[in-house]
Amino acid sequence: MKQTTCFHCGDSCTTDHIIFDNKDFCCHGCKTVYDIFSENDLTCYYDLQQSPGATPKDIQGKYDFLTNENIIEKLTEFNDGNNQIVTLTIPHIHCSSCIWILENLNKLNPNITASQVNFGKKTLRVTYKSKEISLKELVLLLNRIGYEPYISLEDFNTGKNKVNRRLIYKLGVSGFAFGNVMFLSFPEYFEVEEFWLDQYKNVFRWLMFAFSLPVVFYAAQDYFISAYKGLKSKLLNIDIPIALGILVLFIRSTIEIVFDLGTGFFDSLTGLVFFLLLGKFFQQRTYNFLSFERDYKSYFPIAVTKIDYNKEIPIQVYDIKKGDRLLIRNEELIPVDGILINGNANIDYSFVTGESEAIKKTSGDKLFAGGKQTAGSIEMEALNAVEQSYLTQLWSNDIFNKNKEDGFTSLTNAISKRFTVAVLSIATLATAYWLVVDASKAINVFTAVLIIACPCAIALSAPFTLGNLLRIFGKLKFYLKNASVIEQLAKIDTIIFDKTGTITSNKESKAAYIGETLSTEEEALLTSTLRHSNHPLSRSLYDILQKNDIVSLNHFEEHLGQGIYGTSNSNSIKIGSANYVGKSQQDTELHTAVHISTNNAYKGKFTFYNSYRKGLSKLFKTLKKDFDLAILSGDNDSELENLKKLLPSKTKLIFNQKPNDKLEYIKHHQNNGANVLMVGDGLNDAGALAQSDVGIAISENINVFSPACDAILDASKFDQLHNYIKASKTAIKIIKWSFVCSFIYNVIGLYFAITGQLMPVIAAILMPLSSISIVIFTTIATNVLGRRLK
Repeated sequence: MKQTTCFHCGDSCTTDHIIFDNKDFCCHGCKTVYDIFSENDLTCYYDLQQSPGATPKDIQGKYDFLTNENIIEKLTEFNDGNNQIVTLTIPHIHCSSCIWILENLNKLNPNITASQVNFGKKTLRVTYKSKEISLKELVLLLNRIGYEPYISLEDFNTGKNKVNRRLIYKLGVSGFAFGNVMFLSFPEYFEVEEFWLDQYKNVFRWLMFAFSLPVVFYAAQDYFISAYKGLKSKLLNIDIPIALGILVLFIRSTIEIVFDLGTGFFDSLTGLVFFLLLGKFFQQRTYNFLSFERDYKSYFPIAVTKIDYNKEIPIQVYDIKKGDRLLIRNEELIPVDGILINGNANIDYSFVTGESEAIKKTSGDKLFAGGKQTAGSIEMEALNAVEQSYLTQLWSNDIFNKNKEDGFTSLTNAISKRFTVAVLSIATLATAYWLVVDASKAINVFTAVLIIACPCAIALSAPFTLGNLLRIFGKLKFYLKNASVIEQLAKIDTIIFDKTGTITSNKESKAAYIGETLSTEEEALLTSTLRHSNHPLSRSLYDILQKNDIVSLNHFEEHLGQGIYGTSNSNSIKIGSANYVGKSQQDTELHTAVHISTNNAYKGKFTFYNSYRKGLSKLFKTLKKDFDLAILSGDNDSELENLKKLLPSKTKLIFNQKPNDKLEYIKHHQNNGANVLMVGDGLNDAGALAQSDVGIAISENINVFSPACDAILDASKFDQLHNYIKASKTAIKIIKWSFVCSFIYNVIGLYFAITGQLMPVIAAILMPLSSISIVIFTTIATNVLGRRLK
């Protein structure tokens, strides 16, 4: 009689099972989940994988503690009264169906605005409207669809993940078994007759079998699970040949001792698993030692202005301490949770929640890290130190990521997949040949081929090379969003620069005023309005004028590409382009100028004498050899002649460009096949940075945080840009060379395996050694590359 399985979870059904919608269900829980998905048009959940669900549990009263406000405050990472964000551990996440349904929770409840799965960590980050759905209701919803979260208040309080020691335990079990099996195999190795072999031969063999059981069914279980999931998803992953080799060795060895045909291959089997796990342990330890993510993210260069005894001091965010008073300008990111002291706070939390509607706050209200101030400057008091990882999480948020292809990851996966197919084919053909020629060697050949040709080394080369280079770049003040940016940077053939604040230095700029003398009130209003803005020219002028008194503004506006507007009491001021301030007759300007009008009456202008960044001319001459160069500026062409003298011939110089003009210019070149790098200031150039293949924002002690950029370059390292691009190209060459080394190793190893000259246990030793050699090669090569950069 055919066994009936549950349509939802795949478990066996009893004779009195439930039939609903012509489908079989093992219980009312699975039927209810299916019913929920059907009502919400989510039945394609079952198309991605057969029976992917889990039976929901009865948890009556289990999560009542989630109504406690203190507990909610500890569990949520963001809570402004309207929206909450929580990250939950979901142990049942295991396949593409899980990811799909968990990232479509908004279809089950529209009050869930966003949900993102981290498959590797089995976590779910949910943004939801807390007034419409509580945390408890969210957890109950997840349970109803079979994804009960694991919540540990202890973990949340300490903020630390417990060390996973499963690999160490498995390594210990396999090592213990391997040592004992080798010891028990000595009589067989040395062909000891009489007492040992004749009387205790079967005892020793069955002891070896007993020692192999925990190795196969416990220590090696991850390989079987991974291979099973790969086959179930119709994917050939790198664990399939390993699992097959272990299984063949175990079955063949068991048959030999059951029918007294020989001693089997238990020494090879236990040694194989031990050395495989030893290689995996080494890889894990190496990753932790290099600390790719922690190291490069800890250098993340967001700065903020600290107010100390009425002095404004720029500091790095990781220097913020509890109680510090911070000045947050227009368009700046709030780097830490704090209390609003004064100012007109209009906070855009779209970096955090994905919703762009700004929230007004008044003095005494709590402000959350990740919000962006959009209505002038505010002052706040920090409630805690900054969390660099949280800021970087915002930067890498998938909400703001473009589909910039991670070509090298795809290449690695493609090679691994084809490699697995080739290895299985070679193993099958070689085994068939030896079954005809010498059947005693067939099992050894089959297993040795599967193990020696594992594509682990290929899979490791890209993450170790790119991860180590991320860390090196971070130390050299070049901060990349993720490893794929390196691959994209290596493909660049066109580089476009903004002018003001990018190739010019704000710190060294000088300005001269021409026009009517400003009154004391007008000077104070001018300085106070400039104080709110983050535009490079505004910051430069403010630094020059900041000896003037600061007054509170009633209103502030910033119009990108045009200028800023502020009012205080009955006075108003406009600062920006001639057109913006309302100057009727415009003179030909030889330098960049900022015009001023107060109460709709034109006053005069500040003329800037640009100071170009150190090494600009040399950098452009070097870049021109390999790239097409262009400068797009929102200013007039007053600096045209100076730039022509500084820069190589045929460098395109285009002026009077609005933010959208820059974006369209980049798009035009991309449509013609160009790979474009945009270098800008991160404020006016947000659209252009997002449109480009790689967008680099120049950082000069300014907390303008834009998710549009792919990298942030410290202004002091501007003249090293060519070296960073060159290093990215070299990193790709290192990866390709590691592929070649791995290929040569596999060809040599396969020759000895196919010809029957390689025992499985030797193959198991050589396999992790090949991975180790690749890791050492890529690490040393990237470190040498890093020393050259320094």
